[in-house]
Amino acid sequence: MMYFLLIAGFVLLIKGADFFVDGSSAVAKKLKVSPLIIGMTIVAMGTSLPETSVSVSASLAGKNELSISNAVGSNIFNLMIVAGLCALFNKLPVSDVSLKRDFPASIAAALVLVGIGGLTGGIPRYGGIILLILFAGFLWLMISSALRAREEAAEEYKDIANWKCALFILGGIAAIAAGGKMVVEGASDIARSFGMSDNLIGMTIVALGTSLPELVTSVVAARKKETDMALGNVIGSNIFNILFVLGIAAALSPMGFSLENTIDTAFLIGVSLMVMAFCLPKKQLERWHGAAMVIIYSGYTAYLFMR
Repeated sequence: MMYFLLIAGFVLLIKGADFFVDGSSAVAKKLKVSPLIIGMTIVAMGTSLPETSVSVSASLAGKNELSISNAVGSNIFNLMIVAGLCALFNKLPVSDVSLKRDFPASIAAALVLVGIGGLTGGIPRYGGIILLILFAGFLWLMISSALRAREEAAEEYKDIANWKCALFILGGIAAIAAGGKMVVEGASDIARSFGMSDNLIGMTIVALGTSLPELVTSVVAARKKETDMALGNVIGSNIFNILFVLGIAAALSPMGFSLENTIDTAFLIGVSLMVMAFCLPKKQLERWHGAAMVIIYSGYTAYLFMR
């Protein structure tokens, strides 16, 4: 049964992501909104549904380690593996907006998280509310950018009927959410049979499972040459995971913040700065950058199993 869930989940994720990218990019071009903005908002939120479900459920069940490690672990996976693998498929161009606003915003979100956790020893309800307020502000910024970017978007696109766009997007989200949940359940059962801790499961198996939508969606987008959507999805999901996912989880049920959470979040900040530095010279992620990111992630995963 565990293995059936894994296989069925993968199928739903792959097909759901394919439809979701097609529908979202078509809507972006119909509305003359850049794919980057769509990736930062609709796609990022849609592919973060598994993180939301897992972290909120874990918080309400009192499994705080799983809740926080899931979000932070997913962000590390998104940045190092999702963006890294996409860069291996195609060089990923990075816009000035991403370098000046979006990358710094994702780093700032992680700094706020570790700041609240370090000062209070946890994420209290008011800490969750602070994260949600910051998320609302970032979302408003994205909407404002979308309105300004309408005139700059390309006019040529593959015409897809409006009802098909809606079907692709809604069906894609449903398949992604269901597939992610099935993969997490199957993988978690397998992991627990080997006696792994909640924190280790959250940072590895669950983070991997809930990040599969971002991975599949971004790789599909990269292969379809929608490189702006691929990178925008990763950065947007990372901001969403901390500000919204952990914000709503903490607002519903206060969470503890352990030393391991601090180390993992600090690592997230460090690799975020590193990837941003990779992008600065030529405003793109090169293939060798992607290879380095995958290798570094593999090393950190080995450390997680040893600590």
